[in-house]
Amino acid sequence: MRAPIHCTAALLALAAAFLSAGCRQDMHDQPKLRGMRGSAFFADGRGMRPTVPGTVARGQLNDDELLHTGKLDGKPSEVFPFEITRADLERGRERFEIYCTPCHDRTGSGNGMIVQRGMKRPPSYHIQRLREQPPGYFFDVMTNGFGAMFDYSDRIKPEDRWRIAAYIRVLQLSQNGTLADVPPDERTKLEQQKTEGQAQ
Repeated sequence: MRAPIHCTAALLALAAAFLSAGCRQDMHDQPKLRGMRGSAFFADGRGMRPTVPGTVARGQLNDDELLHTGKLDGKPSEVFPFEITRADLERGRERFEIYCTPCHDRTGSGNGMIVQRGMKRPPSYHIQRLREQPPGYFFDVMTNGFGAMFDYSDRIKPEDRWRIAAYIRVLQLSQNGTLADVPPDERTKLEQQKTEGQAQ
């Protein structure tokens, strides 16, 4: 049995409506400005507009002075902007070995591979002057550079610069620690090992 003619015509009209809706080009043909192209709309003839003064890109509002400058009241900070954990020290060691060892070597003594190749030697982290510097000093040097050292602010994010500063403290302690720095229970173990070693 054939469908009535009016039903067939209605179905064809509906199908044509669906097909024509899928072929519309409004989004492609709408007026818009394209980067690096001119525009008659603006008086200066440019399609790209200058940013509004004071504009801050998303995620770039560096309003934490300590975290982003390493300073408090204009002086290098004596404290870290976050609690330093073992994981932070491990990350600091990893970043130190990537970015710092070519000049400073793994111990921080300043005898890295480029120094062995004839470049200027940086001071050892173990000299008195640098052992007395606060962690904010090292953060500032990484951020802004110092002497022959260029800045790393575009390569190392602020949190990792703080982790490197913490790891530098670990290196300094490793080379300049005393028995008094060892926790009492561990000190007892060391003294026992020393006694046993002398007895043999």
